[in-house]
Amino acid sequence: MAKREALRELQSRLAERLQAALTEVPAASWLAVECAGQGLIFPLQGAGEIFTAAGLLPVAHTRPWFLGVANLRGGLHGVVDLAAFLGLRTHRLAVDALGDQSRLLAFNPTVGSHCAVLVDRLSGLRGAGQLTRLPDAPGARPVFAGGIYRDGGGQVWQEIDLAALARQEQFLGIGV
Repeated sequence: MAKREALRELQSRLAERLQAALTEVPAASWLAVECAGQGLIFPLQGAGEIFTAAGLLPVAHTRPWFLGVANLRGGLHGVVDLAAFLGLRTHRLAVDALGDQSRLLAFNPTVGSHCAVLVDRLSGLRGAGQLTRLPDAPGARPVFAGGIYRDGGGQVWQEIDLAALARQEQFLGIGV
């Protein structure tokens, strides 16, 4: 029981900090999450609300990474398992077997897409002063993949631009 209360408290603090960060207009700040052990950061201007991963309804004949739809604050959102979409998870998650720390991150309404991504765990907010950008790796990468950063603890974070992701043909093509 204490775990659930601690998780709710963390989620409340993150939501408050996210709201405060959005109104302060920082130079650069991100929401940090983990997906299949990989650290990912999302620019706050593309991130929307955070929800518990409950109430998902599967949709037949869709890609393995498309988990289904969820009613988030009265709006129907398509839900993507981000780890599976990025190739970090190879098996399809059962909707009824999601972990307690799993969350849905809805895209900001300004992105123009009624989507949410499933993340395995929230890791808080990161500011420009907390991260050091690493040199870009050679080779092609998706247009939604931003810079790679390292924090003071040595954790590496890959930036994902949700607005660019929402425009990707592969992301939009959920049917099999």
